[in-house]
Amino acid sequence: MAPIMKVERTQESDTAVETDRIVRAVLTDVLGLAPAQVEIFTEETPLFGALPELDSMAVAGLLTELEDRLDIIIEDDDIDGDTFETLGSLTMFAQSKLNEKAR
Repeated sequence: MAPIMKVERTQESDTAVETDRIVRAVLTDVLGLAPAQVEIFTEETPLFGALPELDSMAVAGLLTELEDRLDIIIEDDDIDGDTFETLGSLTMFAQSKLNEKAR
């Protein structure tokens, strides 16, 4: 029998999980996607260009909602074409803004 490995949860991993949850909730709420659809997204799930609901107007709404829910400030020059490429890139962007805020 293989030994049971205990996985320690850290504040950093808890924060990453919470950021992922919030990003998924924002996608659901702002884009009007079904929660079940967003739940099965992986980090590699493409967003911009793959989801018809995610157009340039929706990007503004997503950014505003992320600012509100995460209590962060997103400057225009913070955003580039890679930010909305995948769920993982959007989540990493949101987490990086939270990390900046914590400093």
